[in-house]
Amino acid sequence: MPCAHTADLPDAVQPRTPAGCEECLTKHPGSRWVQLRICLTCGHVGCCDSSPHRHATAHFDDSQHPIMRSFERGDDWRWCYVDKTMV
Repeated sequence: MPCAHTADLPDAVQPRTPAGCEECLTKHPGSRWVQLRICLTCGHVGCCDSSPHRHATAHFDDSQHPIMRSFERGDDWRWCYVDKTMV
C-alpha cells in the first residue's frame, strides 16, 4: 500500500540549518555525523541513525513529522517513519 503521508507535504521546504545537523551544531559542538536527513514537513536537518546522536529519528519521535529525505548530494530517496517504507 502506498504511503498516504506524501499528500500532506508542502510543495517545498528550506533546510533550517544547511551547514549540518541542527542539534549537533548547537548542543554537541565538534560532534560528527555520518549522513544528514531533512524533514520534508519543517526543514529540520538531523543526523542519520548511523551517527552517534541519531537526531533525524529523534526529530520524528518529538514532532511526528512522517517523511524525511537524504540531505546528501546525489541522493533523492525519501523515508516514511510511520509506514516504515521508502516513498
